[in-house]
Amino acid sequence: MFSTADFLQFTQWSGIATLVFAALAILSFVFKWGIRFRLVGTTGFMLVLTGGLFALSVVPLSRTVIPGAGKFTLVYDNGATQAVIAISPTISPSQLEATLRQAASNLYTYGRLGKRSDNYLTVRARTVIHPEPGLSVPLYLGQLKQSLESREDTEISVEIYTDKFAQLPKPTA
Repeated sequence: MFSTADFLQFTQWSGIATLVFAALAILSFVFKWGIRFRLVGTTGFMLVLTGGLFALSVVPLSRTVIPGAGKFTLVYDNGATQAVIAISPTISPSQLEATLRQAASNLYTYGRLGKRSDNYLTVRARTVIHPEPGLSVPLYLGQLKQSLESREDTEISVEIYTDKFAQLPKPTA
């Protein structure tokens, strides 16, 4: 997998190629070459490609791995302060905490819109239980609150609803 430094190098080469195509496009208009409009299109494409490579060189592509985290699926994300993940009903409280931390790490971006009054990303974990045939009930097992001001927030609040774990189905042997 390429790193952000690799994408910065690709951006530099793409930028040089863009300038070459721009110079060729200008020359094609001066000398009235037949391919002048194709060169304008190629220059425009190179500009878009260079911009995309530059964006990839700025944004980190790696994800933090939290040991003990289980699999989760993003169910809801308002793009600002709230997200909900779906987890397995066989999860343990310690796995849930690690999974919530993993989800918060994956979902944190500088582009999230924090409100003035609530500048925290809240990630809630839920599973679906079936108390009787034909009935499905969402069951929230915990939540995590992390500041949107800093990725290195040391005061992450994790709440595990231990009373809700009693409602989970018992694993059969």
